[in-house]
Amino acid sequence: MDIDIVDDLKQPAYTGENRCEPCTILNLLIAGAVGSLIARKSRLGGLLAVGFSIVLIYLRGYLVPGTPTLTKRYLPPEVLRWFGKDPEPDLASGFGAGETGLAHSAERSEPADSDPAPTETEESADEAGAATSATNTTDSDVAAAETSAADADPVVTDLETYFLDHEILEPCADKDDLCLTESFEESWFEQIEALTDSGLDAAAPIDAFGFDADPEAFDLERHDDAYLLRSEQGVAGRWPSRAALLADVAASRALETWTPVWDDHDPETKGRICNSLRMFLETCPTGGTVSMGEDVVESCCSAHDVVAVTCDETGERLFEQRLDTVDV
Repeated sequence: MDIDIVDDLKQPAYTGENRCEPCTILNLLIAGAVGSLIARKSRLGGLLAVGFSIVLIYLRGYLVPGTPTLTKRYLPPEVLRWFGKDPEPDLASGFGAGETGLAHSAERSEPADSDPAPTETEESADEAGAATSATNTTDSDVAAAETSAADADPVVTDLETYFLDHEILEPCADKDDLCLTESFEESWFEQIEALTDSGLDAAAPIDAFGFDADPEAFDLERHDDAYLLRSEQGVAGRWPSRAALLADVAASRALETWTPVWDDHDPETKGRICNSLRMFLETCPTGGTVSMGEDVVESCCSAHDVVAVTCDETGERLFEQRLDTVDV
């Protein structure tokens, strides 16, 4: 019976590796303050109160109800960093560590994070600098620079323009928004169907994104709904669900034949493109419709509101982006 009571009190979500040090310290201070007040009337009572509080904090991770939520929402990021905690929860943004790079409104139609156009002064300075450099450059240097530029990864600063230029997206027929072109959507789902039949393992995303690594050194791990591509060196990719992973690998395979420059992109750029493209799915890769809404993503010590695209039938999340980075 005593063991059952202890088990009922345990909160694995807030203890062990998941313990939030700021929450623990805050609650210990509260326990000490309460114990001191009780000790003024009864020293034994104060000691018992502190002892009981420490046991609760050990088992549950906190003493005051609601502490994790309050700490995540209102404790300043600077305080979290004092305890070695990253105040930014990990978003499942696909392959690589980059953000989506595509800032959308709720209608998903705003352009992405693109570099601002240079001013006339900056253009003049650049031209002057280029002219000066040219006088000191040999023909072999020029040839080497041209070869290097030709081999460089095509820079993708505006994903919306990229999708439109390659006929991946087009203006929707029935609303002021962008939609997948019928031909690309058909090609994408053909790859999804092929993957569904063959299955997914660690080698699938490594091969799809042209990641130069030994698949044997990686594992595809499932944590709740999320899927992580992990090696001893760390996490190379993080997807919010199997449906999202399936969509990304299939999209990369479809884009390999659809976009002439696809093989020129580095793995991180490919991951950023596929992650953003997932936002435009209107059919879940595992079946059914999708919907957009708001949700909360949490780490041990912080929480943020996100825009989320979710499969209606299975509840699998396809896409998530912090709400405070979305242009409204």
